[in-house]
Amino acid sequence: MRSDTAEKQYELICVIVDFGLGSKALSVAKKAGVTGGTIMLGRGTAQNKWLRLLELTDIRKEVVLMVCEESVGRSALDEIDRVVHFSRPKHGVAFTMPVGAFIGAGSYDYQFNVENRGEDGVYRAVFVVVDKGKGEIVMDAAREAGARGGTIVNARGSGIHETSTFLNMEIEPEKEIVLMLSPAEQTGGIVQAVRQELKIDQPGNGIIFVQDVSETYGIVS
Repeated sequence: MRSDTAEKQYELICVIVDFGLGSKALSVAKKAGVTGGTIMLGRGTAQNKWLRLLELTDIRKEVVLMVCEESVGRSALDEIDRVVHFSRPKHGVAFTMPVGAFIGAGSYDYQFNVENRGEDGVYRAVFVVVDKGKGEIVMDAAREAGARGGTIVNARGSGIHETSTFLNMEIEPEKEIVLMLSPAEQTGGIVQAVRQELKIDQPGNGIIFVQDVSETYGIVS
């Protein structure tokens, strides 16, 4: 097993744009070196009295999540900005967050990197992105390793091993994102259990990334 990910710094890029622009933002990011991402549907709120009177205040949004090395993240955001124009009003927002551990297609040891990220937290958030229908398999494996529960979110993805083509159009497969909170000392075992059950090391089988959690509410010991 290789441990070179411990020397790399990863970050999560989150881009929120109007419905229909998520795929465009992701396509631009991939050209800048990001290997793939996941798109979720969201909802924004319009601050317009006429729209409120017509009960049309919900604006469909797309949330694009991408994990990449920090060296790639800045150039990817710059390229997305050229297309989306974040500086213009209501053209979307983007932000980045450090990722403590990342496992994708490759044999890497699980090592949570807390360097330059402050004090190590008591809990960690585990995100697993897999094909639709496999979220429950993720949860079954995680529970066997000690996880107490999780949340499954429907999404769609586009990665170098995932996108298929139909009539010269890219078809983005449906995905599920499984989010779990776990005590820091149990996270490694949970990640390894999910990794082995879903064969995450094989291309196109999904990704796992882990982030530190500062505070938690609603978790009963």
